Amino acid sequence: MTGGASPRLIRRSFPIVLSAPSGAGKTSVARALLDRFPELAFAVSSTTRPPRQGERSGRDYEYVSEREFLARADAGRFAEWARVHGHYYGTPRAAIDEALARGRHILLDVDVQGARVLLSEYPFAVSIFLLPPSLEAMAERLRARGTEDEEALRDRLARGVREIQVAKRYAYVLVNEDLAVTVELFGHILRAEEQRRTRIENWTTWIEAAFSVAGGGSQR
Repeated sequence: MTGGASPRLIRRSFPIVLSAPSGAGKTSVARALLDRFPELAFAVSSTTRPPRQGERSGRDYEYVSEREFLARADAGRFAEWARVHGHYYGTPRAAIDEALARGRHILLDVDVQGARVLLSEYPFAVSIFLLPPSLEAMAERLRARGTEDEEALRDRLARGVREIQVAKRYAYVLVNEDLAVTVELFGHILRAEEQRRTRIENWTTWIEAAFSVAGGGSQR
C-alpha cells in the first residue's frame, strides 16, 4: 500500500432535462425537487405568456415582451426556444453554462421540442419524462387551474397525448401519482447518475494515485 491520501474524485455536474404533458404536475414536482436537493440549480425560462395566479417572475418564469424575446433569440441567447400554445418559451444559455461551471446540476423544465434541442447540445444530460397517472387525472389537473375554456383544454389534452408518444426517447419515465414518491425516485436517479464513471473528471489520475497502477499491466 502507498502512503498518503488519495486525491478526491471530481464528478462533473450535468443538466437534467425534465419534460411532461400539461397536467402532469411538472411545476409542483420541480418546486419540490429544488426544495429537497440544494445542489440543484434551476434555469428560469423566459416566456411571452402572462403569469398565472401564484406565479412569480424570476421564480417560475421571466416574463418578457414578444419583441424582447425575439431579440434575445436572434442574439443566440437561448439554448433552445419555441412557440407553444401561442406563446414563446426559451431556456437562457447562460443559466446552464454558469451552473455547470459552478459544479451544480441544473434542472431544465422544457417541452419535448426543447428537450430534443438541449439533448443535442448537451449530450451528457439526463432526460426524464413525467407522466400523469391517467388521461382523466391529466384533465382534472388542467381543469383545476381554471385558466382555459373547454376548447383550449381539449387542445392541451390532445397535444399532451401526442407528447406522451415520445416518452420512449427519454432515459427515465416517472409516473407522478404521488408527489413525495416522485421526488424520492428522482433522488435515486440523481445519485445513480452521479456515480457514472464517465462523469468522473479525474478517473485516470485517481486510479493511478489510489492503486499505484501507473505503468502497470493491461487494464480492462
